[in-house]
Amino acid sequence: MADRPSDRRIFALALPALGALAAEPLYLLVDTAVVGHLGKEALAGLAVGGGLFGNAVWLMSFLAYGTTGRTARLFGAGRRPDAVREGVQATWLGTALGLLLLVLVQLFAEPAATLIAGADHPETVAAAVSWLRIASFGAPFIAITLAGQGWLRGVQELRRPLIYLLVANAVSAALAPFFVYGLDLGLDGSAVANVCGQVLAAALFLQALLRERAALAPRWSQITAQLSTARDLGLRTVAMEFTFISATAAASRLGPEQVAAHLIAIQLWFFLALTLDAFAIAAQALIGELLGADEVEQARALARRLCELGAIVGAVFGAVILAGWSLIPRIFTSDQEVIQAIGAAWVWFAAMQPFGGVVFAIDGILIGAGDNAAIRNRTLAAIAFGYLPCLVGTLRFGWGLTGIWVGLTLFILVRFVLLGARTARGGWAVGGARLA
Repeated sequence: MADRPSDRRIFALALPALGALAAEPLYLLVDTAVVGHLGKEALAGLAVGGGLFGNAVWLMSFLAYGTTGRTARLFGAGRRPDAVREGVQATWLGTALGLLLLVLVQLFAEPAATLIAGADHPETVAAAVSWLRIASFGAPFIAITLAGQGWLRGVQELRRPLIYLLVANAVSAALAPFFVYGLDLGLDGSAVANVCGQVLAAALFLQALLRERAALAPRWSQITAQLSTARDLGLRTVAMEFTFISATAAASRLGPEQVAAHLIAIQLWFFLALTLDAFAIAAQALIGELLGADEVEQARALARRLCELGAIVGAVFGAVILAGWSLIPRIFTSDQEVIQAIGAAWVWFAAMQPFGGVVFAIDGILIGAGDNAAIRNRTLAAIAFGYLPCLVGTLRFGWGLTGIWVGLTLFILVRFVLLGARTARGGWAVGGARLA
């Protein structure tokens, strides 16, 4: 491999990844629209139940990201059968974790929903608990799907995951109104439709794994090694969840206009993050492949280009956000007080975009290289020294929405500095099929 992969190849991997990432949010929009006609209590129950379940599932995202890096390195070394076997072991691990999550949700659905919705909203709690207990039966299938995405990305096949997810989510979207209204299951019908789609997606990914004719027996040594990846990336995920959840909780104490303004900005941030995460997924696959092939200099060159692309895309996002400061918020609300309040967050929201673009790229680079402990440690440091001081200042000294968004911006900036220094030094670029 004489040169680093071209921009065309980067985009050839990033675009299908973006489609796969967008499939779930698009389905959730359809599901929300279906449930919305049941009334506000059903919609509130879906918001609470779906939020809790979504955060729990996000903790298993390492099954996709960590598996991509491990399989890509083996694939680059010309060891595709070994790469697929990593997918087999990730599937076993995911199944076990999914079953554990199912049990935990059955046991703790009611206290968790009560904590979020409040004991003074019993109708919302009841609806959320009922939805959660049904939806949790999909947890093992979601875990299998995440592992399937991971190993297929690692062997450079991103179109199949996109097709599988689009088909499964389309089936769920078609079944939702039938179960909700046709069979008169109400909100529970939404959960049943979710599980049906998740079963179908898992079946498609399992079929792809069986076609590889790999040994299917669990190997505890490989599963134990994958648990170290789960620890590092899982702690990173928990840290990031804490950051965004605590920011929303702090905004909710500022009044309805402030929290509404914050939610508009944070939802837009998550939407833009889909595009940046697609570059991160391409980075995981390509960096892992190059290092597995012992093409260390090409991996470093690709890392520089990925950071450049992340900065360019982020700068474009930032420019659009700044240019649309008086228009974009009006798409989401006509309340003048909310529009006025969002100004406190808007400039920081725009300013963080170029740095965020680079940070997403670096996350993908280091995950592809198996340097997961470095990501974990620097993410925790960014929270401690960038975000938390502003959160405390907001709560104690009344810095308002500005304080929250300065904290979020500093979280991104500190990660940018620490992870950027790690990437620039190049210690992550170790060639060969060595797995962390």
